[in-house]
Amino acid sequence: MHSIDLFSLQQTYNQQRIMLCFNGPLTRSLIEEIGNALRNYMQRENATTSSAMDVFGAYIELTQNIRHYAARKGWDDAKASATVIIARDAEGRYVVSAGNIVDANDGPELETRVKTLAAMDKAELKARYKEQLRQPRDEGSATGAGLGLIDLARKAAEPLACSLRTLDDGRAFFSMRVVM
Repeated sequence: MHSIDLFSLQQTYNQQRIMLCFNGPLTRSLIEEIGNALRNYMQRENATTSSAMDVFGAYIELTQNIRHYAARKGWDDAKASATVIIARDAEGRYVVSAGNIVDANDGPELETRVKTLAAMDKAELKARYKEQLRQPRDEGSATGAGLGLIDLARKAAEPLACSLRTLDDGRAFFSMRVVM
C-alpha cells in the first residue's frame, strides 16, 4: 500500500471547509456515533440550535436512506458502503453530502425524484408534504411514509442537488447534496 499524504488531504479538507468526512460501511452504530460527533462539533462551533437540528436531521435522513436501501437489497455491510461529508460553504451555510452505490436500474428513479423536488418552490413543497402525509402507508413497509426527502427540500437553503455516475458493473454511484 502506498503511503497516504495526510498533509495534502488535510489541506484539501481545509480548503473545502470539510468538518466531517466518513467513507466505508455504514452500520447503524456508526450512523449513531458519527451523529454524536457531529452534534458535539456543532456545539463547539456554537451553531444555533435550529441549524444544528437541521444539519443533524439532514445527516440522519441521508444516511438512513442509504441503510434502508442496502437492507431492501439484502446487501451486507461491505456493500452498504457510503461516503458522507459535512462541510461549510463560502457563505457559512452547512452542506451535507452523501453518496452510495445503487443498482443502475434504481438510479434514474432516485435522480428524478430528487430533481422533481428541487424544481419545486416552497409552496409546492408544502403542498407535496401535506399530500404525502395523507397518503395511506403500506403496513409492510420497512421505511417511513416518504416524507423525509420532501422535508429536506422544504428546509434546504437552496434546491436539493444530486448526481448519478454509471459504473461498469451494472451499478451506479448516486450522490446527493443538501445546503442548510
